[in-house]
Amino acid sequence: MNKDMAALPTQPDTALCDIRYTAGISIIVPTYREAENIPHLLRRINRVRKDTGLTLEVLFMDDASDDGSIEAVATSGFDWARIIVRDGGRGLSPSVIEGFAAARYPVLVCMDCDLSHPPEAIPKFVLALHTGQQFVIGSRYVPGGSTDDDWGFFRWLNSFIATVLARPLTTVRDPMSGFFALRKSDFDTARGLNPIGYKIALELIVKCGFENVGEVPIHFSDRCFGDSKLTLAEQLRYIQHLRRLYMFQFAGMMYLAQFLVVGASGVVVNLSILSLLFWAGLPEWLCFAGGIGVSLMTNFLLNRRFTFSYARHEPILRQFLGFASAALLGLVVNYAVALSLRMSVFEEGAFALQLSALTGVAAGMGFNFLGARYLVFRKRFIRK
Repeated sequence: MNKDMAALPTQPDTALCDIRYTAGISIIVPTYREAENIPHLLRRINRVRKDTGLTLEVLFMDDASDDGSIEAVATSGFDWARIIVRDGGRGLSPSVIEGFAAARYPVLVCMDCDLSHPPEAIPKFVLALHTGQQFVIGSRYVPGGSTDDDWGFFRWLNSFIATVLARPLTTVRDPMSGFFALRKSDFDTARGLNPIGYKIALELIVKCGFENVGEVPIHFSDRCFGDSKLTLAEQLRYIQHLRRLYMFQFAGMMYLAQFLVVGASGVVVNLSILSLLFWAGLPEWLCFAGGIGVSLMTNFLLNRRFTFSYARHEPILRQFLGFASAALLGLVVNYAVALSLRMSVFEEGAFALQLSALTGVAAGMGFNFLGARYLVFRKRFIRK
């Protein structure tokens, strides 16, 4: 679990000016229709470069804006700034990953182009890395951090909920921040990066296994030019991203939790089909069989699509036969455990029969999960 270092102490200007990363810093800025902001950002970064003597480059990763962004960089007069126009689909996180891979220097900084992130904080990021931090975040929520006054309640609530949902993954106070720094050597060790949406910092903290995460207080400003890219679709992608990270961090628990949720939905399907067939006047034995059969199929399809989604491209018929066999064996385990406990452990008592039955259900469910997880949808045999 990542440890929050809280706010890093503010260093005097003389200490910041003494920092020299002669090997250089690469500042990655994902952009989409930010031509108006580019000149302002570059001028502020240039002042930081002159004041501190830091060697740096700025790499704009542009999602084919076609709004004059290329010209804004070309006419800026700063030979340490360049722009790469991406050919693939748009996306902030993929842009950052590609930018990190293309960076020339061993220290990586990511920031937005909308002037919400203060480039004046970058020397403090470098200082924190220089003093042993693995990952440094520009934080709004540590002492000294702040946001503009006109944020509004709903914007604050959205940020608060997103942060709470990420809490099991990290104790960092502002994991939603898009302003952060790390070493390129640490980034190069990351495996299985699969970010979606706009929360790339959280992806890196989890996937790189960072233990020492520092937070530098910043003032988060509202954008001056252009439109916000935070849409409802992006927020929904964040939920999807969280699910992926939970699966990465707590794989066993998440597989089991989803399996149980699907199993609960199967109970609803079973009872619904049984009732419909009974109301249609069919024999009871056929009603029971119909409910079991339909719920078995829905459970299989839901587990294949969501619980064990990595296996959904494998042959479906073979998987279904394996799933049905595991379910049948699970029923046998259920019955055998319940009967055995009734005869040996729960021989007497007001709810002896019910306790035996519940224990049998738990054993059968556990057997079904293990069979599905390690036999039917076995991950190590899935083609990459």
